[in-house]
Amino acid sequence: MHRVQTPIIPVVAEWIRQNPGTISLGQGVVSYGPPPEIQAGIERFFADAQNNKYKPVYGIPELLEVIERKLKIENGIPFDGESRIVVTAGSNMAFTNTVLAITEPGDEVILQTPYYFNHEMALQMLGVRPVLVPTDEHYQPQPELIRKAITPRTRAIVTVSPNNPSGAVYQELMLREINSLCGERGLIHISDEAYELFTFNQSKHFSPGAIPGSAPHTVSLFSLSKVCGFASWRVGYQVIPKRFFDATLKIQDTQIICPPVISQFAAAAILPLSADYCRQHLPSIRRNRDVILARLDELGSRCLVPASDGAFYLLLKLNTSIDSLELSRRLIVEHRVAAIPGAAFGIRDACLLRVAYAALDAASVETGADRLVMGLSTLLSESKLDSNRSKA
Repeated sequence: MHRVQTPIIPVVAEWIRQNPGTISLGQGVVSYGPPPEIQAGIERFFADAQNNKYKPVYGIPELLEVIERKLKIENGIPFDGESRIVVTAGSNMAFTNTVLAITEPGDEVILQTPYYFNHEMALQMLGVRPVLVPTDEHYQPQPELIRKAITPRTRAIVTVSPNNPSGAVYQELMLREINSLCGERGLIHISDEAYELFTFNQSKHFSPGAIPGSAPHTVSLFSLSKVCGFASWRVGYQVIPKRFFDATLKIQDTQIICPPVISQFAAAAILPLSADYCRQHLPSIRRNRDVILARLDELGSRCLVPASDGAFYLLLKLNTSIDSLELSRRLIVEHRVAAIPGAAFGIRDACLLRVAYAALDAASVETGADRLVMGLSTLLSESKLDSNRSKA
């Protein structure tokens, strides 16, 4: 556990607590809560006292039926007997289930950098070696580098699209190539799709599980936390090859016995509405994105913002020698605005900051953008002066 990085979100949250009035562009949450139809699901839960007892390890039938229908219609994922659905307490649990089911200590799993920090943390906790493969300048995967990173101990390749932390939407051809590579080499393609509905401009989300013949080597991870404003209810789900079903039941029975049943009833009520409900909120999220992008443009060459057409993140590349963790701390302490340091996502040879823009209303995002640009302008200028002095 000593080798596992400290979760960055609680660290930043503590800095925010110590500096009241800070506007957070840090944690990746949405500003809205679940739709009102959630009440019907809660009422169904309370209508039967038996619902207070343990339910099936893999999820209640009502929710499983809704999930299967959603996956067929919205993701194009078929169910022809090769796959099973397991409801989980969020997609982080689904990822850990998968790693436990397919690896032994000392095995390897390939992550794209920048990676989602909880994925890397889970691998370290389980004694599995994360093999880090850099993405390109647009944060797109590089299949030729992935291929070179495969060893006899490799068990899986992970993709996250739309991506946390970069906001990149992986191209369909890229995902097909990675999925095909997994099929050829006997590996598992773990496809994290928690942000599936958050795409902008002409970008489109693609589920590798929809590829014909991919079911035996594809694990797809989904979450209600973002699309339904359902984060604290802890409901996610995974689509797994049927041969991993028994192992996953052992893991989940040990970890949680069954996902929270009241949350499952609530999820069954709102999941059929989730796509339309989420899309109702996308215009305001898009406006927040446009506000921050316009303000960041004022920083010119000091701040590079690669294309970000998905999720609700921007991953800034800053022209400075300041450590990203220190820069994040000083933005909070001196300028009352929070962002997440790139070091948490595996980038330590450059200064990156992740900016999240879905949690704020229109007025707050304007103020937050002002503080962010002013703070970066000040701190980056100081860094340049210090660098010039040291050279002199």
